[in-house]
Amino acid sequence: MRWDNLKKEHCSLARSLSVLGDRWTLMILRDAFLRVRRFEDFEQSLKIARRVLSERLALLVDEGILAKVPYQERPTRYEYRLTEKGLDLYPVIISMVHWGDKYYAGKDGPPMIHTHVACGHDFKSVITCSECGDPVPARDVRVRASATPASRNRARTAATRPHPKSQPSRA
Repeated sequence: MRWDNLKKEHCSLARSLSVLGDRWTLMILRDAFLRVRRFEDFEQSLKIARRVLSERLALLVDEGILAKVPYQERPTRYEYRLTEKGLDLYPVIISMVHWGDKYYAGKDGPPMIHTHVACGHDFKSVITCSECGDPVPARDVRVRASATPASRNRARTAATRPHPKSQPSRA
């Protein structure tokens, strides 16, 4: 699978990676969720080359993840705001942050603590079932094909692999 063909794959992860798979793009999104909005502020926060920043911001705008909104006239200056599509990336970004906190924070702990405004408690991201509300660890998920032929082929390939729970323990 070639990197430049990811957006053509019949795989939601591959298509998402074709937009989000670059480290600078993820760092820009992190800053956008931290309410960085202006080009110069992204540039200063990330220490990123202007050309790279311009390209990544343009991609995020073209994909509808950020909106370029004027905040000043004469000269016209713009800021970048998360759209609904961009805000829908929050679970992805916060899960990655918390994964990094767990495995790479070091002895000093995480650099930032996230607090749920409504209840006032610090939190860690948890994937829960949209129907019953229970946590959904990876081993408690089964995958099946959607209605499209390409999905059925991919699911058939995945179905030939044994499920981790059906494997005897090697301990």
